[in-house]
Amino acid sequence: MYKLIVTDLDGTLLNSHGEVSKTNIDTIKLAISKGVEVILASGRPVEAMRNYALEIGASKYIISGNGAIIYNLEKNKIVYKKQIKKTRVEQIAKACEENSIFYCVYTKDKILTKSLDYSLLFFYAENTRKPQEKQTRIEVIPNLLEYIREHSNEEYFKISIFDKDRSVFGSIMRKLKKVKNVDILQVEHMSTKLVKLEDKEIKLEYFYTEITAKNINKWTALKFLLRRFRIRKKNVIAIGDNFNDKEMLEKCGMGVVMGNSTPNMRMIGKLLTSSNDDDGVAKAVKKLVL
Repeated sequence: MYKLIVTDLDGTLLNSHGEVSKTNIDTIKLAISKGVEVILASGRPVEAMRNYALEIGASKYIISGNGAIIYNLEKNKIVYKKQIKKTRVEQIAKACEENSIFYCVYTKDKILTKSLDYSLLFFYAENTRKPQEKQTRIEVIPNLLEYIREHSNEEYFKISIFDKDRSVFGSIMRKLKKVKNVDILQVEHMSTKLVKLEDKEIKLEYFYTEITAKNINKWTALKFLLRRFRIRKKNVIAIGDNFNDKEMLEKCGMGVVMGNSTPNMRMIGKLLTSSNDDDGVAKAVKKLVL
């Protein structure tokens, strides 16, 4: 019997327009009414996740920053956090600046970036279609490295790095692997996103990686919560679509992979469901829980 569902947001619970469908909402609320716990786990900052959690009735905890933060929604406080050391953040940002590589850094509440490009452009376009309380907060800082150096009290939980060229991206990846005490997400494929701005549709294609503190991922954060809930991993359903979901899909009792996932990801889970635009989460929950 499954007692807890943990689901990713982008490419999983959210459709291509960054929305949770009514079918997904109703199905998850029905599962919660039957005593099943539901947790959102995403790379997004806490404030960009809060209202999605409340919308589906998952009002206890959220896992943010790919596992770097666990936030208690009922008490409005962080109960677990593993930030990247400031010296490491500065080292990575400096390497990106020296090699003209685009990067952004995540705090608890917002994303800091030098400009709107890659996934930041996607979030910006998504924000234009959403009420303020559901927007991802983005702060554009032209001299981001200087900001990192000057703001010694700021806490950073994730760094994302992007480039369009495979060889250029491969070069920065080799440099990043020399940075100690961080985990670097290995994404083998080129990511594609369609961004709608006013009457234009822009196709974004890029290689990317995400960096967290050492031994931090969605599964390590989830293990912390399983102890609180006194739930065994065999009683957990994990749903995701991308490489930052890999560990929790492998470790949980039932790993559900979205139909819009890459072929490599589809080999990881135990169950393949429909795409994020075809209520794949709801279909999996109905099959496994309801």
